Amino acid sequence: MTHAALTAPDSAADFEARLRQIGAERYHDKHPFHQLLHSGGCSIDQVRAWVINRYYYQTRIPMKDAAFMSRVSDPDLRRVWRSRIEDHDGGVNEGGGIRRWLKLAEGVGLDPDYVASEVGILPATRFAVDAYVRFVRDAPLLPAMASSLTELFAPTIHKTRIAGLLAHYDFANPNTISYFQHRLTEAPKDVAFGLKWVMDRAISRADQDAAAAALIFKTEVLWAQLDALHSAYVAPARIPPGGWQPHEGLL
Repeated sequence: MTHAALTAPDSAADFEARLRQIGAERYHDKHPFHQLLHSGGCSIDQVRAWVINRYYYQTRIPMKDAAFMSRVSDPDLRRVWRSRIEDHDGGVNEGGGIRRWLKLAEGVGLDPDYVASEVGILPATRFAVDAYVRFVRDAPLLPAMASSLTELFAPTIHKTRIAGLLAHYDFANPNTISYFQHRLTEAPKDVAFGLKWVMDRAISRADQDAAAAALIFKTEVLWAQLDALHSAYVAPARIPPGGWQPHEGLL
């Protein structure tokens, strides 16, 4: 194959297929912890550990998006992007994904104030999530936005999670799992915009490679969080210093 062929950009269809293949191979729906959770195989303490650690990720998503917006000079892009922050933070007094996540925390028997304090977050969870925020803050805008395209694959896992939680856990009801229900309508609008923006601007092979690498990085951030949970709370459990202990933060 000639150098020109190796460096030529993929067609739009091939580039999108490349991005989607990353999800097919690397998205965290395939992680053993999620398979255990969705099949009803998690103990209530393992569910609680997941809720506590995932809360840290939830709180950093609007911080990540604010960091992205702070670098955007195009007001049209900022107007579109700020809805992501509103989806997670909600209004002054109500709504938002973070508040909905705390309803889930209360439903599994955790004190929401304890969860919101961020005590007990696994060190590896902090490391992975903070790395994602730094990436979006510091990387060029194209890969920074491309890293959010894991949302392409999110509706499937949310549907599986909703069905699995309702089928297998007493705490699951429309109130406690409302976070996932809302994401079924919030995520598609975000990813439709993000995917078009990335595809319109990834015009060189280098651009496409950078976008694909950013998406791979994000899948690794998500996978690393579940690796940390599985290592700490699934037999043989090995909770690291600072990690949540099952007797802590209960209602």
